[in-house]
Amino acid sequence: MEFQNLIFEKKGSIGILSINRPKALNALNSQTLDELDLAVDMVQEDNDVHVLIVTGAGRAFVAGADIAEMKELNAIEGKAFGDKGMKVFRKLELLEKPVIAAVNGFALGGGCELCMSADIRIASEDALFGQPEVGLGITPGFSGTQRLPRIVGEGIAKELIFTARNIKAEEALRIGLVNRVVATEELMNEAIKMAEKIASNAQLAVRFSKEAINRGLQTDIDTAISIERDLFGLCFATEDQKEGMTAFLEKRRADYKLK
Repeated sequence: MEFQNLIFEKKGSIGILSINRPKALNALNSQTLDELDLAVDMVQEDNDVHVLIVTGAGRAFVAGADIAEMKELNAIEGKAFGDKGMKVFRKLELLEKPVIAAVNGFALGGGCELCMSADIRIASEDALFGQPEVGLGITPGFSGTQRLPRIVGEGIAKELIFTARNIKAEEALRIGLVNRVVATEELMNEAIKMAEKIASNAQLAVRFSKEAINRGLQTDIDTAISIERDLFGLCFATEDQKEGMTAFLEKRRADYKLK
């Protein structure tokens, strides 16, 4: 599949998806969101891809939604544009396979919302995060008001959204917005290294774990425990469980097959 505003490549079992509008600092317009929607479907259907890395081409991850496109929208059109972004980011969040955001440079507005849809966020030292929308007369529109408080807590999320203040990578790490901060030149190496570690494990178990976490966090603890119990039980119907435990007892590396 050919894209105008995305670059997709594979490195072994790792998929690398780059937002590629560097002249616009990778701002998300409707076309880019449509392509991202198709790319997530493509990754979901590709059994050779076990982990997805999302990053930005050039000196930005994503500097935000495309203000030039949004400026003339009316209320109905604005709602539709927000709905488009919300749906594709939710699809990315619900992708069965783990998603790592390798955040380089600006991750503002829609860019911050995009990286929050990933499972794990690795930031370069020069990354900059923020939800500056209220300074433009709008609210965050791609689920930022919902994901940010779930990740960093209500008080910090309200501060960042209400003040439209941008934060550097180290502060993002301190408040729990990102998992780790690495040297800019090492960002992709570190993301690939983590992705390869994830891909070396039993993939159905990884996917069941992601499902258990995502579903469990949206419900009460007793229901969440039941979700984990059921998925734990399903693992024992897989070849990976038999291979993993046999390899452990035989003191050898497991040879997992996605079955």
